Amino acid sequence: MSDPTGAKPPVDAEWDDEEYFASDFSRRQTLDMLAGGALAGLLGSLVGGTPAQAADDDVVRIGYLPITDATALLVAHGMGYFEEEGLKAPKPTLIRGWSPLVEGFVSGKFNLVHFLKPIPVWMRYNNKIPVKIMAWAHTNGSGLVVGRHTSITDFSQLAGKQVAVPFWYSMHNIVLQYALRASGVTPVIKPQGAKLAANECNLQVMPPPEMPPALAAKKIDAYIVAEPFNALGELKAGARMLRFTGDIWKNHPCCVICMHEEAVAKKSEWTQKVMNAVVRAQIYASSHKEEVAEMMSRDGKGYLPAPAAVVKRAMTTYDDPSYAETGANKHADEWQNGRIDFQPWPYPSATKLIVKAMSETVVGGDTTFLKALDPEFVAKDLVDYKHVKSALDKYPDWKKDPSVNPGDPFNREEVLKL
Repeated sequence: MSDPTGAKPPVDAEWDDEEYFASDFSRRQTLDMLAGGALAGLLGSLVGGTPAQAADDDVVRIGYLPITDATALLVAHGMGYFEEEGLKAPKPTLIRGWSPLVEGFVSGKFNLVHFLKPIPVWMRYNNKIPVKIMAWAHTNGSGLVVGRHTSITDFSQLAGKQVAVPFWYSMHNIVLQYALRASGVTPVIKPQGAKLAANECNLQVMPPPEMPPALAAKKIDAYIVAEPFNALGELKAGARMLRFTGDIWKNHPCCVICMHEEAVAKKSEWTQKVMNAVVRAQIYASSHKEEVAEMMSRDGKGYLPAPAAVVKRAMTTYDDPSYAETGANKHADEWQNGRIDFQPWPYPSATKLIVKAMSETVVGGDTTFLKALDPEFVAKDLVDYKHVKSALDKYPDWKKDPSVNPGDPFNREEVLKL
């Protein structure tokens, strides 16, 4: 977000990186179109309303956005896990917006991607795109930061403020609005500059790369987003962490691993090999966060444009005493989670809660398709449990994750607690 005068916001020049801070039209366009439902027309014109068949060969074609949500895919590639499964996997393709990633997936350019959890819900039930969620890509991994120009110390003080979210149908928006309502604040969507009631917090969609400079320029008061943009805000834009989302919804999913339903059905052996690599990558990332942060950064293998210092903070800095003092992670000791974690099993209980929450969350655009969704049906229909479960059986170390109950690893109770 640039200043009308053309001057750049006061962000540390050390990482004033065009790869992250430049205006990304395609991403902004996607967020607007997804929120308004207009991307349905785009997909319809692209492939007649149904996805083109993915390539018939067995090459693993990965598309991803440059965020830590893509860790499982990037580590599986970087560590050679796909090759060890006997699969060909060219270097993953970095995509700068959800729109081209969705388009690339639907057209068959990509057969393995990560999407924000609500996107496949929208694709499958609003646009009849047979996408399948294969596993969770990660848990936690997001937070809400406030600007240094504010004195905000809790969610109740977001009344009268401007807050940016990356997408209306996102875990970020869902968790934010839960916290606002629990704090007596009403989330609204009004034009910027419109008068707000004393108890209203105004929300706007903003591409993550624009959030840190917008906060530094005092154009917004806070933003909630995936990493590494919170870490970037802390290091380069004077942001203060108000609360980690994983400290509100215990070990919540955010992005999920997705594949084409047709490929999953017709190429079960190939699909299993892909999922073996992805699950193995998550288990490795869980216990080697600093190492994989270095590997993914632009100082390592360059999957992410961010420098190692930013990615490492985004993946490892959670027990900083200042966070406990300010209440950014009130439940860290009790819940034993991290800033970002990697647990692949797609708990049905979370899918059900997300579908319910999507219909209760204030968003822009048409929400008609949500009214007919039954959470129980979506949890059974949208997610493929077979292949991820087989991979987890092959790599049982996933049960060592503190979030997993070894006595009943495939079920859990969802916990939201402000």
